[in-house]
Amino acid sequence: MNYALVGAFVLVLGAALVAGALWLAAGGAWQKTYDVYQAVMEESVAGLNLNAPVKYNGVDVGKVQAITLDGTNPKKVNLLFAIEQGTPVKEDTLAVLKTQGLTGIAYVELGGGSVASPMLLAKAPARYPEIRTSPSLSARLDHVLTRVLAKLDSTSTNLNAILSKENQAAFHNILADVAAIARTLAARKDSLDAGIVDGARTLKNTAKASAEFEALTQGLARSAEAVERMGTEVAKTSLSAGKTIDVVGNDVKRFSSETLPELERLLAELSTMSRSLQLLTEQTRRDPSGLFFGHKTVPDGPGESAGKP
Repeated sequence: MNYALVGAFVLVLGAALVAGALWLAAGGAWQKTYDVYQAVMEESVAGLNLNAPVKYNGVDVGKVQAITLDGTNPKKVNLLFAIEQGTPVKEDTLAVLKTQGLTGIAYVELGGGSVASPMLLAKAPARYPEIRTSPSLSARLDHVLTRVLAKLDSTSTNLNAILSKENQAAFHNILADVAAIARTLAARKDSLDAGIVDGARTLKNTAKASAEFEALTQGLARSAEAVERMGTEVAKTSLSAGKTIDVVGNDVKRFSSETLPELERLLAELSTMSRSLQLLTEQTRRDPSGLFFGHKTVPDGPGESAGKP
């Protein structure tokens, strides 16, 4: 029997078994491939460990590969995620630190990612695509509680300042003055009632006078409108009179230049005619038959013929 062959066979078989076990431990035919993403947390990552799960809307899609503190800003923590290839990590995807149950074990939850948003890619000079982060619930609660406590502290300080001994003494004096005023008002209740009645009567009379004044104002306004209309009509009449005077003046000028000479000639002719008629009348009165038979020659008087040629 060849022991050397048997030993060699055992060694080969053992090596094959070890290689198969390692292959199966690594996933074998079902081994998955991962893409590396980075994220920057600006809060404490207490409870988050290496290989902590990374979930996308509650589904395991990867694990935390590295956790390091930022060398330039100690408030930031750099994280590396190994996420399965094909996971729809979009540009609007957000990473939030969450805790699981009551154990306090932290993990990373991915959310968001609209359908229209493009896939997240690395941008130079970054080596890996960077997923944006959002404050965790504990960080938000811590921020809110910090602000509330600060406001409560400020309110408490203000209350202590208001309730100081000096202010307490001032409040005591104010209350004493208010009590004295109340006693004075109670003692003069009748006078105050009478004053209130007089005030009401005065207000009533004032309202009545205001109504009458309003009516008077309206009457004055109407009178002013009437005066204004009269002034407008007078202005129109004056304008018309001016135009009429201009027309009459033109007619007078035309009458003086054209009609007066004709009128003077007519008057002269009428005067001549009047004298002729007067002579005719006198002759007719002396000799009425002369109108029909003509006038007879009057014989010369004594001494008239001698003077004739």
